[in-house]
Amino acid sequence: MSKHILGILCSGRGSNMQSIMAAIKSGQIKAEIGIVLTDKPEARALQVASEAGIKSVCVNRKACASQQEFEEKLVAELQAANVTLVVLAGFMRILSPYFVDAYRHQILNIHPSLLPSFGGAHAHRDVLAYGTKVS
Repeated sequence: MSKHILGILCSGRGSNMQSIMAAIKSGQIKAEIGIVLTDKPEARALQVASEAGIKSVCVNRKACASQQEFEEKLVAELQAANVTLVVLAGFMRILSPYFVDAYRHQILNIHPSLLPSFGGAHAHRDVLAYGTKVS
C-alpha cells in the first residue's frame, strides 16, 4: 500500500497538524502532507506549515461569494496536491454534501466526540468537564 497524501484543513494554531507532523516524522503515521489549507488568513497553521516546508494556502471564506465557491476552491487545491486523505484538524466549518461527495470515504475529522455532543470551539474542555470516559 502506498503512502497517503494528506490534505490538512485547520482554522487556528495548527496544534493538531503539528501532532500529525510529529507522528509522520516518528513513523507512527505512514503518510506525507501534501497541503495545509485554512479558512482564516491569520491562522498560525499557515506559518507553521510554511516553516516546515509544506505548501500552505488560505481559502478565505469571507472572500467567496458562497459556500459552494469556497468549497470548490478547497477541492481544487486538494486535487492539485494529489490528496488521497482529507484531515479536518480543528477546521471550524461545516462542509456541505458537495465537499463530502468529492472526498467520500476519504475524510477524517479529528474531534473529541461524536457530534452533535460537545460541538463547538471548546469541545475538548467540555468533554473533560462533563467527565466523559470515552469520546
